[in-house]
Amino acid sequence: MSSEPDVGFDSAAAVDGAESFEAVVVGAGPGGAAAAAVLADNGVETLVLERGVEAGSKNVSGGLLYAEESAPFALDSLFPGFREAATERPVTRNYMDNLAGDAVHTVDLGRVHEHDTRWCDSVLRRRMDAWLAERVHERTAAAGGGLLTGVRVNGLLREGGEIVGVTCDELDPIRADLIVAADGVNSELAREAGLMDWNEPEEWFQGVKAVVDVPPEEVNERFDIDGNEGVARLFAGDLFEGVRGGGFLYTNRDSLSIGTVFHLDSLAAERAEPHELLDALLTHPHLGQWLPDEYDEREYAAKLVPDSKKAAHPAPHEGRLLLVGDAAGQMQAQGPIIKGMNHAVSAGGLAAEAYLEARNRRKPESAGERYERKIHESGLYDTLRPRRYEVLGRLGEREAVADAVEGIARSRLGRLGVRAAGGVLGRAFNSPFLLGALPDTRAAYATVPTVLAEELGRPVAGDNDADPPSLEERIGDLTYDTDVGNPHIELIDNSFDASGTAVTACPVSAEGFGGGCYREETVRVNGGEERVVSLDTQPCVECGTCAVVADTEWTHPRGGKGVEFDQG
Repeated sequence: MSSEPDVGFDSAAAVDGAESFEAVVVGAGPGGAAAAAVLADNGVETLVLERGVEAGSKNVSGGLLYAEESAPFALDSLFPGFREAATERPVTRNYMDNLAGDAVHTVDLGRVHEHDTRWCDSVLRRRMDAWLAERVHERTAAAGGGLLTGVRVNGLLREGGEIVGVTCDELDPIRADLIVAADGVNSELAREAGLMDWNEPEEWFQGVKAVVDVPPEEVNERFDIDGNEGVARLFAGDLFEGVRGGGFLYTNRDSLSIGTVFHLDSLAAERAEPHELLDALLTHPHLGQWLPDEYDEREYAAKLVPDSKKAAHPAPHEGRLLLVGDAAGQMQAQGPIIKGMNHAVSAGGLAAEAYLEARNRRKPESAGERYERKIHESGLYDTLRPRRYEVLGRLGEREAVADAVEGIARSRLGRLGVRAAGGVLGRAFNSPFLLGALPDTRAAYATVPTVLAEELGRPVAGDNDADPPSLEERIGDLTYDTDVGNPHIELIDNSFDASGTAVTACPVSAEGFGGGCYREETVRVNGGEERVVSLDTQPCVECGTCAVVADTEWTHPRGGKGVEFDQG
């Protein structure tokens, strides 16, 4: 177990003889930081527990951080000096590139990007979360608590069936009047409470990202911006083998975040391999104009992402436990609208407010109901699960409707319509209302963008000489503290039928590659042959993909163990 190195918090002294706190926040990401700051600033004795060796070392994001004008909380309001010290670049331009072969059709997403937006910055999670953690520790310590790193919260402490605290690998059980689970998409607390599960692949996305080294002056020159500007670009079309989803590029201070995000059910069904889809984007001629002459990849990372349209919990609480951020499915992905961290911040602040109100009325047990009411009254839940999607989007996802739209889009009539309505489609991409009703279909994510590029696009000028590392090299470049003898994943059914999808869906595994987590092999059984899957957790990036697509028992590694991201 380790303490936060920059703030010098002595974990042993913090819990010696003090097994209870008024509030425990699990996870020191944006949602946890917001909750802890609001609680501590109002005198609540708050302990923050983070399983990474440093806040941010276990976190991955695309990532764009928005501050919405309508949002109840934002990080720059909670933490003065935040943007100057902890973010990368203000994102002042946003585009969507529809690709077909070497043709590209670009849509300016400025209107939807600026809709309800006070500011938007690119971020890298290790740097941002570590900065937030220092301030969180200062404020929680002043209220009688603090922040501990290297601690994995492994479950809920119950008495008489009621939640009264948390249990940890590294510490004795800790009691609390309030438990805020801000422990991410793989939240063990949310699953133990029965509030979230991993049963349905269609409720999840998988994101895979490379951070590419580019000197600041080259970023400015290649994107025609200055040091106080940044660019976001999204990519869709025919380069992703028909898998539903797309790619992104965000400018950082001295690097580019380039990645892909796909619906997990589509990724699994197509038996597509995430690292190959990422490489298809990285090596596309269109990206050659922005990549450096000498391609140098700082880090390869991946994470599971909840689709809030299907996974956001309408009542994310049980007893003293309140879920915020990815743990509650609060990740908005509606076409080119991709927002998550800002919603986690709002949820964290609202959870803290709910507890403060409940405590002031001497009914702390009512915090969960108050939190539920706040996420609905604030409009947060309607943003995450738009009613128009439930009516129109779900209709569009019915097989007969989806097949009909796919056929029309590819037909001669459909192509004539695309030519005639090119400008209208551009406005549709900039409509939050229409995007909130967008169905999750191949037509929406692959076919229509491809037809747009084929009918309205222009040939890409220039070449792309990028040579991304192999999967083996990417795994080798990551930092791991392997927990020898304590595997965090158990393969329950090793048959190919039950767990073979993990061989291709896992971002550090691949068919024919023997160095990843999952491998396929043929063995002799009772005189015959059987296809089976084997597992090695050492190269795991802890994304949780296999928990959805394979028959496994999945937990986090012990505090500080496993992969450690330097960029995030």
